[in-house]
Amino acid sequence: MLAVHFGAGNIGRGFIGSLLHRAGYEVAFVDVNEDVIHAIQTRGQYRVIFAGENQEEEVIDQISAINSSTNPEKVEQAVAEADLVTTAVGPNVLPVIAKAIASGLTQRFQQTEEPLNVIACENMVGGSSVLKDEVYKHVTAEEQALIAQRVGFPDSAVDRIVPNQKQDDPLAVAVEPYYEWVVEQPAIRGEVPDVPGITYVDELKPFIERKLFTVNTGHATIAYAGRYYGYQTIKEALEAEEVYALVKGVLDETGKVLVTTYGFEPKEHKDYQAKILERFRNPYISDEVTRVGRGPIRKLGNQDRFVRPALLYREVFNETPNYVAKAIAVALLYKNAEDQEAVDLENKINQQGFASGFAEIAALEEDHPLVKEVVKQVQSL
Repeated sequence: MLAVHFGAGNIGRGFIGSLLHRAGYEVAFVDVNEDVIHAIQTRGQYRVIFAGENQEEEVIDQISAINSSTNPEKVEQAVAEADLVTTAVGPNVLPVIAKAIASGLTQRFQQTEEPLNVIACENMVGGSSVLKDEVYKHVTAEEQALIAQRVGFPDSAVDRIVPNQKQDDPLAVAVEPYYEWVVEQPAIRGEVPDVPGITYVDELKPFIERKLFTVNTGHATIAYAGRYYGYQTIKEALEAEEVYALVKGVLDETGKVLVTTYGFEPKEHKDYQAKILERFRNPYISDEVTRVGRGPIRKLGNQDRFVRPALLYREVFNETPNYVAKAIAVALLYKNAEDQEAVDLENKINQQGFASGFAEIAALEEDHPLVKEVVKQVQSL
């Protein structure tokens, strides 16, 4: 069995590649990093190190690599022959790889009628759907009809902490032991891929928002609050009483929304929250607040980890969530000269003020109750 995976970075190798290997796939990595491509081609294996007390390792072999920049025809042929296609390239790169996938599918339709599934494993909502829309831009109406019949683009939610790291071995990657990979089963074409570690569900949205409102919201809250209070790492920040109190309050508010909206069992969700906080405390992962906090403008967007649960909270309970508003406030105060979005955010706030700047980023009116509460929290800080 052949799995073609776009993205040979740490997440691609340490998460998706690892699970595909365990499922018995030969994994062909597609990337543009020639150093990584050459290392995979030369060595044919790499190590995944699990950041825990025992520092266990796993060797991933039966792998190959293709440079999509210099060998696009090989990428197309690989897609044409694949049993499964996955991605971990980042949301902004999905449009870039769509053309190669489209060309591969066109070639595939001339060779076989076997169905294929393409799963985008990105830190975003609806990644596979976005990728499908991008692929459609590069094919004819007739080919779109064939894709609709034979190619599944099931959306997925993925969760595993892969911190910034420097390894002596350029292919070795350290990851946390915990992971979650949830895939929307109704969008699958043909047989459901037998990948131990994937949880197939009928409706993905509750799980996407559970992860977004808990893992992403919690992680970002710790990062921005940690930066505000002068801490360097996530673990260090979470040990501070003021940061822990904030993230606990935030997760209580987002948890209340999730339980009420999607019917998660309250005790099970509390246990899920506790597990997430323990993951953030993992002493074997040194994750810097600046890595987790990068891209603050995107994270303050209308459908992202802060504003989306805050608006849903208002919709469900007709009141503004105070802790989430304070988390937004520390995000607006975030400063990092090495992060272009952080620089852009600081400039926007300096030019427009907190109310106008945040309202524009969050696509809200300046007199919206959430904007007013956020400004109030900024002033108190």
